[in-house]
Amino acid sequence: MASYDKEVIRDLIDGKLPWQTTKSIMSQYKDDDRFFKYIDILQDQVKFNDQILLPIGEHLYIVARNSEPQGERVVKCGCGHEFGHYTNNWKLNAVINVRNEEEEIAEIYPGRHSYDPDWMEIREFICPGCATLLEVEAAAPGYPIVFDFLPYLETFYRDWLGRELPPEIGRS
Repeated sequence: MASYDKEVIRDLIDGKLPWQTTKSIMSQYKDDDRFFKYIDILQDQVKFNDQILLPIGEHLYIVARNSEPQGERVVKCGCGHEFGHYTNNWKLNAVINVRNEEEEIAEIYPGRHSYDPDWMEIREFICPGCATLLEVEAAAPGYPIVFDFLPYLETFYRDWLGRELPPEIGRS
């Protein structure tokens, strides 16, 4: 099993490796510390010091807060904006742009690529702190905002990574 240093993993994340190298790395068994190298690289790229526990999207992370309440697990954008506790749907605290008019839809789906706004709308979830587009979902008008997933952090760390997470302050 190959073990890659942090710089190779950084180049993999940044898309700087040739396709054959990328394919080879992706196809091989993962070295035991790959996830933690990945987290270290992400930690270097964000504008906050809270410990990243799990990336949940591009520019979006579950972190353990360093500030009060210390240890609380929240969803944060890379800019540092907090969206609330990770067990709540972070999208409800984002700026939401809904494309449900023909003109708005035509901006991204022009002409025959368009769709009927009576049947579908595009929801764009934007960080209020830095205006980064974090997520897009397509849904029928009136359909509730989707909660993408709720990870079992303790189980992931204990059973998959072989490490224990410190308990979250104020939670059992």
